[in-house]
Amino acid sequence: MATAARSHRRRTVLAAFSAGALVVSGALVATQLATQHQALAAFETSPVGFASMNGGTTGGSSSTVVTVTTASALTSAISSSTSQTVRVSGVISVSGMLSVASNKTIIGVGSSSGITGGGLNLSGVKNVIIRNLVFTNAGDDSINVQSSATNIWIDHNDLSNGYDGLIDIKRGSDYITVSWNHLHDHDKSMLLGHSDDNSAEDLGHLRVTYVHNWFDGTNQRHPRVRFANPVHVLNNYYNDIGSYGVASTENAGVYVERNYFENVDNPTVTQTGDSDSGNLKVLNNYKVNSGTEAVLNGASVAAIPYSYTPEANSTVKATVTAGAGTGKI
Repeated sequence: MATAARSHRRRTVLAAFSAGALVVSGALVATQLATQHQALAAFETSPVGFASMNGGTTGGSSSTVVTVTTASALTSAISSSTSQTVRVSGVISVSGMLSVASNKTIIGVGSSSGITGGGLNLSGVKNVIIRNLVFTNAGDDSINVQSSATNIWIDHNDLSNGYDGLIDIKRGSDYITVSWNHLHDHDKSMLLGHSDDNSAEDLGHLRVTYVHNWFDGTNQRHPRVRFANPVHVLNNYYNDIGSYGVASTENAGVYVERNYFENVDNPTVTQTGDSDSGNLKVLNNYKVNSGTEAVLNGASVAAIPYSYTPEANSTVKATVTAGAGTGKI
């Protein structure tokens, strides 16, 4: 926290949550809970969910920091073998997919810094954090995680108008958390699992937590899952979704818990395209002008292996719209 006052506020919130001391009255209860949850969650400095497992995800060294303002400097810094934090200042225009090496934190300066025209490729790497970046107009994917990449945290970004996926995770990648991102003005948002014939590589992997993301007028794949079990879709806000919210296919196991669906005809589906059906379990999702969730073989969805405290479903919209995207960390 940058100031003593804000540090004091966070300590107060943490103490209130741990002691169960939130005592307010009447109609103020939901507002107070939502506001204090925002203050607590928005200041996460390490990931919750799957990226916290397998030794954790810490990113690059905080004592080795480089600030980049050009495509050549960005390309060099993120592909370096040095464990470091790379600060992106301003909007950098790139071409194609830029390779990211292991042990990197890539973080935007302010609320509008980011990458346009291309994207980031995380292939076979470990321990990478991507935060506070604006991704626009990618010629392929905005962020592509593949080839057994592990311990990846993608947090508090703004992504739109890519050619293919905004955040695609595939080919045996594992232990990943996607949190507090704002996705908008796009069709195919998030793929999890490369293709229907890639079970040999993907089975037993692709464990991902999607939490506190804002899917804002996007069309499909929030996420679209193959083979992975379990996948945890928790406390996300979906509004004005075109085709469907979450898809579980190819015998995947997806747990869709305490999300907020508004103007979503098909919150969950268990089959899409030519893929065989998947398993899907739902719990306490909040729906406004939305259809019924599809559920199939919920008992086949594996248990979530980490501890967590879910937010009440009715406060998710307020929390996510206030906290998702850039400029919030």
